[in-house]
Amino acid sequence: MIAASADPRAKLLEAAIEHIGRHGGADQSLRTLAGALGTSHRMLIYHFDSKEGLLTAVASEVERRQREVLADLPADVPIVELGRRFWRRLTDDTLRRNERLFFQLYGHALGGTPGTTALLDGVVDDWLPPLTELLARAGVPEGQCAAQARLCLAVARGLLLDLVTTGDRRAVDEAMDLFVSTHFAAFEQAR
Repeated sequence: MIAASADPRAKLLEAAIEHIGRHGGADQSLRTLAGALGTSHRMLIYHFDSKEGLLTAVASEVERRQREVLADLPADVPIVELGRRFWRRLTDDTLRRNERLFFQLYGHALGGTPGTTALLDGVVDDWLPPLTELLARAGVPEGQCAAQARLCLAVARGLLLDLVTTGDRRAVDEAMDLFVSTHFAAFEQAR
């Protein structure tokens, strides 16, 4: 939560994250979003340049927070359990609208939509160091950590896209459980 002394942009960003998490936002006008956040569209433009800039800031901040959760996972837990714990966090129902927003913006950013392209800065590369570190702590051989980190990110993103598209929680949970239990079993046995 943002402290009371935080700057106005940070307060607006926090309010936007909470609002979009509950109600969505990509389909709302900037004026509607501003009203829901208790501000004016001019203030949102001042701090975020555009509706797309606001939404991109929301998606980037949610991603940053998820990386913090990943980095804080305990080192003494088997890697299969770590994978399951993080997956439960990523698929928490409170994040569904933010995940949908992420994928919507990702497509816009890839297409060059103004105000969204900043999302691409680090969208993969910012995840690789914490994933690599976690995998190394879990006993994955050093020479494999970077490739394994990229693979884990790709599988998680693919299954998250499946979830926001189909809503089939049971099927995506089953697929992720199969991935972590079979893919990382050899590393756990080697520990």
